[in-house]
Amino acid sequence: MDILRLAGQSQGRNRAVAHGDLVFTVATAGNAGPDLKAQTAASLAQIEANLVEAGSDKTKLLQATVYVTDISRKAEMDEVWCAWIGPDNWPQRACIGVDLAPGDLVEIVVVAAR
Repeated sequence: MDILRLAGQSQGRNRAVAHGDLVFTVATAGNAGPDLKAQTAASLAQIEANLVEAGSDKTKLLQATVYVTDISRKAEMDEVWCAWIGPDNWPQRACIGVDLAPGDLVEIVVVAAR
């Protein structure tokens, strides 16, 4: 089977990879400013664009891992996440507090079917 690799802006990594019936993608949005909600919304928009380009969409999410720099602010991220994902098609999801690159407040990694 062929592997589809969607090049990212950083050397040594892709923004999405698809193989068989699966798509793997990741996004951050430090360029969206210092607001967690704005970074979450921008990251999710990039995730959705990556999924569509790879032949999937957010209704086919299987798994998501959300990394936030301040876990006490998880509710802010959840508010944006829940509005984006809608009432159906919820994936299995984990949220983890971590250190991220300077300026990044959230990083989202997903696996979807295609």
